[in-house]
Amino acid sequence: MKKELLARGVDVINLGVGDPDTPTPAHIVARLAEAAANPANHRYPDYEGLFAFREAAARWMERRYGVRADPATEVVSLIGSKEGIANMAVAFVDPGDIVLVPDPGYPVYHIGAAFNGGQTYRLPLRRENAFLPDLAAIPADVARGAKLLWLSYPNNPTAAVAPATFLADAVRFAERHGVILCHDAAYAEIYFGDRPSSILEIPGGRDVAIEFHSLSKTFNMTGWRVGFAVGNPELIAGLGQVKTNVDSGVFQAVQEAAIAALSGDYGVVERLRATYRARRDVLVAGLGTVGLPCDPPAGTFYVWVPVPRGTTAAELATRCLTEAGVVVTPGNGFGEAGEGYVRMTLCTRTERLREAVERLGGLRL
Repeated sequence: MKKELLARGVDVINLGVGDPDTPTPAHIVARLAEAAANPANHRYPDYEGLFAFREAAARWMERRYGVRADPATEVVSLIGSKEGIANMAVAFVDPGDIVLVPDPGYPVYHIGAAFNGGQTYRLPLRRENAFLPDLAAIPADVARGAKLLWLSYPNNPTAAVAPATFLADAVRFAERHGVILCHDAAYAEIYFGDRPSSILEIPGGRDVAIEFHSLSKTFNMTGWRVGFAVGNPELIAGLGQVKTNVDSGVFQAVQEAAIAALSGDYGVVERLRATYRARRDVLVAGLGTVGLPCDPPAGTFYVWVPVPRGTTAAELATRCLTEAGVVVTPGNGFGEAGEGYVRMTLCTRTERLREAVERLGGLRL
């Protein structure tokens, strides 16, 4: 439908895809250009990632969270965190294993399990529970058969941030049931209150968990495809073993640019966070005036918007597109529990957000 409108010349405002609209910081781009010209970087990279990149990731974890990780055994490079998330199932899920997946949630958690013969057990995220899964409600037989538990905070798509007390409960759950705790922290640096916790700074977290970090959202590097996983050495080794067999690593020049990102001026991240905060405030306030009141997101660059009573997510998304030229994502695309919501992104200029709100006001919701 979007393509049809674009083909007709309709001015479409896209609030559907979470792809930052501002450029990668200049010092990172400059480092890539320099590194790309070095013939030493034109050969196959190390499968596990340049040791210097893994050192930079370890130092970043220590600065941000006070977590000390051995770059040799507790860090592995990723071709973007999506690749690592999918390959966790390749490494650890056998046919019949249960994978505990948040609903709504990033689709790759389920897809990775399904592609490897695993069974997905969905954990509903409800507003009345602060969009945290109720781990105590998981049936005992399901918990016994579970291999992985996926969490992601700050959360896509609900924009919730988990308190450290919940993460501690998750670590205890993993300890009791022998479950591998996987924390997708792609949005770790996009928050609007207190800094969200790493699962690895929670007591016991290093024994049961692996955490996935991406430079995509933090440094506007979505197209660069670089990230890292950090955590329990056995989990890192298992993921690394898969990667040595299915990919050839990240282009070394990109890894050198990633080192510049992780170790360089962090003011670029703080300014980006301020930009999203300003956009968040404009969009949330505007939506409240046109019949779409919603909670201000605590993190990420998404706004999780309840649909009006008597309307489905798909129906509202269709009206937004066909009647207002505004793309939003139906919440049930992230799982059945996402029905009743649409997701909007903050990845567009403030003036376009204001225009989107003005257009949505014409729907008379």
